[in-house]
Amino acid sequence: MKILAVIPARFSSTRFACKVLAKDTGKFLVQHTYEQACLAKLPEKVIIATDDEKIVAAAETFGAECIMTSVEHKSGTDRIAEAVADMDVDIVVNLQADEPEIEPGNIDYLAQLLIDNPDYQMATLAADFQNAQQVADPNIVKVITDCNNSAIYFSRFPIPYDREKTGVGDVQNYLRHLGIYAYRKQFLLNITALPQTPLERLEKLEQLRAIENGFPILVGKVKHVCDGIDTPQQYAEFVKRQKVRAQR
Repeated sequence: MKILAVIPARFSSTRFACKVLAKDTGKFLVQHTYEQACLAKLPEKVIIATDDEKIVAAAETFGAECIMTSVEHKSGTDRIAEAVADMDVDIVVNLQADEPEIEPGNIDYLAQLLIDNPDYQMATLAADFQNAQQVADPNIVKVITDCNNSAIYFSRFPIPYDREKTGVGDVQNYLRHLGIYAYRKQFLLNITALPQTPLERLEKLEQLRAIENGFPILVGKVKHVCDGIDTPQQYAEFVKRQKVRAQR
């Protein structure tokens, strides 16, 4: 079974301009993500899909295959669908470009979920929360699942709602969604051809398109959580961690 990991990397970013090309560590931010992804064992290769020649040029400096795609895409998933449309691949893993500390084992685990569960067309990952503040944070997505580990719903709001505690209850009752997905190729092409759905537009969560159209999403639970880089402050903290690692 042919497995491909794809990193969608767009140049513009509202909260942190040009973040994927930030280079305070000596490496581009997207390069860190790419190198982590290359440590995974199941994907045959890792590619970058972008909308800007600057990212293509940067990728060339560290030997990554980079594919130019349309600037009109509204999501990373749409960008990936264009990039792989003519490729001979069975499973496509969607990695966020701004997660330079992603655990390679999580990539393999996610791909294995689809290998082991042929009835599913899409899978993703979740993890426990560390504190109630994270649960309440709308920038951290929550997911609830059924008894078969299929996603019931994703939301920026704390779900499930704890009625007795008027909102956020025990942290152990919540699951944090991680922004990594695996798709069977044909399903990826089919789902991105569908129009945006009402809940997808409201929550600004593209995975809700699958839920609203009746397609189950398998959710695997992992322990390691890496925060994405959304702001200059988060990037500065990442740079500090990298410097500590370099001194070991």
